[in-house]
Amino acid sequence: MSIFTLQSVKKDFGIKEILRDANLSLDATDKIGLIGINGSGKSTLLKIIAGLEPIDSGQLLVNSKVKIVYLSQDPDLDDNSTVIEQVFAKSGEQMKLIREYEVLSTKIAKHPEDSQLITRLSAVTQAIDAGNAWELETQAKIILTQLGIEDYEVKVGSLSGGYRKRIALASALLSNPDVLLMDEPTNHLDAGLVEWLQGYLNGYRGALLLITHDRYFLDRVTNRIVELDRGDLYTYTGNYSYFLEKKAESEDVEVSQQRKHRGLLRRELEWLRRGPKARSTKQKARIQRIEGIQDTEFKQAQGKVEISTPGRRIGKKVIELKNISKSYSERPIIQDFTYTFAPDDRVGIIGKNGVGKSTLLDLITGRIQPDSGTVDIGTTIYIGYFDQHSEDLTQALNEEQRVIDYLKEVAEYVKTADGTQITASQMLERFLFPPNQQYSPIHKLSGGEKRRLFLLRVLMSAPNVLILDEPTNDLDVQTLSVLEEYLEEFNGCVIVVSHDRYFLDRTVERIFSFESEGNLRQYPGNYSVYLEYKAREEAEAANQTTTAKEKVSDTQQPDKSQRFSWDKEGNRKLSSKEKKEYQALEKKIAKLEAEKAKLEAELYNVSPGKVSQVQELHQKVEQLALDIDQATERWLELAEIDS
Repeated sequence: MSIFTLQSVKKDFGIKEILRDANLSLDATDKIGLIGINGSGKSTLLKIIAGLEPIDSGQLLVNSKVKIVYLSQDPDLDDNSTVIEQVFAKSGEQMKLIREYEVLSTKIAKHPEDSQLITRLSAVTQAIDAGNAWELETQAKIILTQLGIEDYEVKVGSLSGGYRKRIALASALLSNPDVLLMDEPTNHLDAGLVEWLQGYLNGYRGALLLITHDRYFLDRVTNRIVELDRGDLYTYTGNYSYFLEKKAESEDVEVSQQRKHRGLLRRELEWLRRGPKARSTKQKARIQRIEGIQDTEFKQAQGKVEISTPGRRIGKKVIELKNISKSYSERPIIQDFTYTFAPDDRVGIIGKNGVGKSTLLDLITGRIQPDSGTVDIGTTIYIGYFDQHSEDLTQALNEEQRVIDYLKEVAEYVKTADGTQITASQMLERFLFPPNQQYSPIHKLSGGEKRRLFLLRVLMSAPNVLILDEPTNDLDVQTLSVLEEYLEEFNGCVIVVSHDRYFLDRTVERIFSFESEGNLRQYPGNYSVYLEYKAREEAEAANQTTTAKEKVSDTQQPDKSQRFSWDKEGNRKLSSKEKKEYQALEKKIAKLEAEKAKLEAELYNVSPGKVSQVQELHQKVEQLALDIDQATERWLELAEIDS
């Protein structure tokens, strides 16, 4: 089933062409990853498909029978809604019934004699049973728990940006759409949540079109890659690894074709210069062919971010942390942590959102002071800090200032690592800011372009200690790849906070992991090596638990001959009495469920005025539900022995 189709769509913002005669379709089984450099128009394309942005020409055909849900980078939430109201805002009638059931249950617990509440609860319960909505409730609880959404009644307006993004994500997933349009869904999620979302989307039955910088995520979730390159869409049927392979092949073919074209044109021009005397029909045709060759246009290779910035000498003493501790509202963030950074250190800092990663960076840079302990920074150290927080970025960027003026505040000329002196304008071009964009005000840049500009300014200041706080947020895949290569050659210390597993694997050689109660633990190696350490530790802990249980079991082993039945291999089996109980329970559970359904029907039809009758029926239904649970639990216990 086709979800939507773009036919010859054009979109132009004046200074930039977003789509040029673009064609794209999405089917029910597609999971598409949309990639392209920052500012290429990826988010605009998603908004067009979601119906939030008009097209200049062409057609957008959308199947009217499908439900499309769009998750933006900055979701528009109702600040006056509670968390639970916002989570279920896009959900259908079934989720509204479940929400009403939860509200009614809470009220009845406080007012057990309210007959109207009880009657309404019975009606809602029947509607949920009829629509098989309990499965949706289970799914809702799983999603909310996994995303760490616990306080359902707090107002959305009081929450942080990261928490709001998780609420919007939960709402999108629970709305049960036919297609999800997701713009950077992994931003503000820690590595564990990204792993969970990755698994969830792998099992998602609907179609998917997403933008993400997380290359592991792209590789494991998508089955098609669509590249947006200067207004054109290129489709690759496969995951991100397949795309890289085919992209390299196509670029090689393009280079080969251009080389052949230039050779042919050169030979033909030489023939013309010799000035053949006779102008026969064949020669005229040849001249026309030469003119056609000259008119042939090849799309120039996509520009690549080039990072080559000035360096600064780094001494032996970098940064020394001695027994530092920091707490907020009596909650320990960091406890008694000591570490001496080396000049060539590559450290990755990981942990769940809110544990204190940015706090540690602020302690290192002197933005805040520790409650105890000392931070000693070497005299030759110059720190470049790439901050993750959008509010800090907004303060750092004067939206009305021209792009080139913002960079000239650092330096008008810089000497790069290879000794070449280049202008600020040339440095901007290396960072994919063409001349016409350099003289535009900053507010005309996309979010990703602003982040790229901010990164360039940090690097141009020639730091010898580079601190990157969530550098992968809003930076495109291509820029991240070049940044990773730059960090490999960077002559200084690098400290990174990131949830991007691929980026950590490429750039760090030591992991600081925030664990319980402010404990900051060190692991050698990159993120994948850290996961291996944790897996081994968990396996060892599980083995110890199993061994302990076996010891307890051995000491408490029952008398096999007297209390239970056993087979020749020593395995527990059902006794004749238990077999009769097992068979009887199946009939008993069915009978109890039928009786419960009958009483619920009676409860539904009772007049609201007959309070005593409603209460009596409600108590019977509750008791039957308890009896069913107990009987089912015993049946499962016997079934496990019998299997």
